[in-house]
Amino acid sequence: MLLLNSEDEGEELLADAHILPATSLGASAAKVIRKYVGSAKKPSALIVFQGTVYGNTAPVMAALSSRGPNSAGPDVIKPDVTAPGVDILAAWPSNISPSMLESDNRSVLFNIISGTSMSCPHVSGLASLLKSVHRDWSPATIKSALMTTAYTLNNKGAPIADIGSTSTSKSATPFAFGSGHVDPENAADPGLVYDITAKDYLFHLCSLSYNSSQIALFSSGVNFTCPKNAVLQPGDLNYPSFSVLFSKDARNMSVTYKRIVKNVGKIPSTYAVQVKEPTGVSVTVEPRSLGFKKMGEKLSYKVSFVALGGPTLTNSSFGTLTWVSGKYRVGSPIAVTWL
Repeated sequence: MLLLNSEDEGEELLADAHILPATSLGASAAKVIRKYVGSAKKPSALIVFQGTVYGNTAPVMAALSSRGPNSAGPDVIKPDVTAPGVDILAAWPSNISPSMLESDNRSVLFNIISGTSMSCPHVSGLASLLKSVHRDWSPATIKSALMTTAYTLNNKGAPIADIGSTSTSKSATPFAFGSGHVDPENAADPGLVYDITAKDYLFHLCSLSYNSSQIALFSSGVNFTCPKNAVLQPGDLNYPSFSVLFSKDARNMSVTYKRIVKNVGKIPSTYAVQVKEPTGVSVTVEPRSLGFKKMGEKLSYKVSFVALGGPTLTNSSFGTLTWVSGKYRVGSPIAVTWL
């Protein structure tokens, strides 16, 4: 049996536990086969096993991958990161057939699975490894380390592609891979981290106009009241990324966010900022450098975003903000959305 992708399905192939001997083909090969089958009087096919194939472009964002923007909270970029999730060898319940068909009586202990459900355990395992190395790191610190050290170039040195992209460039954006593909080795020594406390999250709920009874559901019985005179905005959550929202008619409108970073790398060290501005937006960082004299020291900076024009064709544009010091590159994606 030949399973032929349509043009919309592209070249993405997923392993399935078929009942019949079968193989899957991408859209380009499928087009050739359809033409051959339609023209040949007695079409035939032969499968030749060529052994292990290596050197393919990787990673690539799968069409099935969960994507942003974040509809529930657009002030935070989602997803955070990406990790392996296609054709993963995974444990499988022996009382369920590998194909999940009632007519399939096979029983296996492992299966080949694809999906965000396979990507998540990879990241969960990395979080556990980081916690074993840094026992004092909070969950937010671990997330920060994974995000700011993620990479966005494939093994060919080109931007990670997105099979599910509808744009002409086909390059993945932060709405596809967040900060990028996780890098375990670099995450263990990220240089700087963005930490978030439980109280920070409660202030974030205040900025989203949650009332006291709603916030009480998250505060574990602690009596918490939103400050009356404080200026709170959702974008000030100390997240390792920046999501900026502008109205479609915004011209010279500005938004300023504050961030706090903690030194967990070398001392002394000085970090200089590098910014790749999103299309249609000017970005200013103050201060332009951060000097750390001791481990665990915290310093703050502000980022101002100014809308220079109207929305792009996709109503979004992307950039990066990176703090650089020696071997350390502490990266944060920037996503600008015109609503």
